[in-house]
Amino acid sequence: MRNQFVKTVEEVMEQDERLVVFLGDIGVYAFRNIFQKYPDRIFNIGVLEQAVTSLAAGISKEHLKPVIYTITPFAIERCLEQIKVDFCYQRLGGNIVSVGSAFDYAALGCTHHSYSDIALIRSLPGTQVIYPSSEAEFDILFKHTYGNNNFTYFRLPAHKHDGDFNPKKIQLGKGIKVQEGNKLTIVVTGPQLKNVVKASQSYSVDVIYIHTIKPLDTELIRESAQKTGKVLVIEEHNARGGLGDEVAFSVESLPGIIQSRVGIEDQFLTDYGTYEEHCAALGLSAEGIEVKIRSLI
Repeated sequence: MRNQFVKTVEEVMEQDERLVVFLGDIGVYAFRNIFQKYPDRIFNIGVLEQAVTSLAAGISKEHLKPVIYTITPFAIERCLEQIKVDFCYQRLGGNIVSVGSAFDYAALGCTHHSYSDIALIRSLPGTQVIYPSSEAEFDILFKHTYGNNNFTYFRLPAHKHDGDFNPKKIQLGKGIKVQEGNKLTIVVTGPQLKNVVKASQSYSVDVIYIHTIKPLDTELIRESAQKTGKVLVIEEHNARGGLGDEVAFSVESLPGIIQSRVGIEDQFLTDYGTYEEHCAALGLSAEGIEVKIRSLI
């Protein structure tokens, strides 16, 4: 995913001289070709995330297209005031691309975790939230949105799903129906699609994959929920405030819909370990998801 980000950015910079990249001292070597080709349009600002956010807003006001790149908690939680006031309140377009997702940096502990980044950005007016978990999704969605004058947050995971989608189906604000069924609707985002597909093979389940959390494909979700009567949301994020809340808003007017979620409950993941160990402990594994599916069906 990181390599695709670098490749996509370089391709866009060749076509659009307005694109400017700011690095937070993360993955700098990967951008070495861009530093050689466009030295006046890429800058490693260092560990000054709040300052670089305001700087990026300033160049956006001059009609350039900024991209900020660093680790998730440093890009979002540390800089929320600058994002809110300098970008959103001023109605300026810009892009943050983060790495680390919720707990990809499992071995580094809570300082490098971010459980509520999606909730924070989706709550701000005029924002877009995109969680691409394959190279094609990022490439298509970034090229489509980077210059649309909205503040767009791209959350890049370290792990990918196994889906191989027709590029024509990868559209901003549109979900993808991965599996057809009538007993339960599963709405999933991020690399957990891989576990959901594995866990649901023996069940009659609608599986809807979401790469764009805001704007959300409410029509697709409502249509499925009306058919199955039950909705389960799977996400590597706080169970409150993320995709689960967006889905709840989309189906709240439908009578009799049973809703459930699997995510990070009201806790810090204080144990050091691996990404896979955190997933297993949270029920975000194929085995854990299957248990949840059985309980709902």
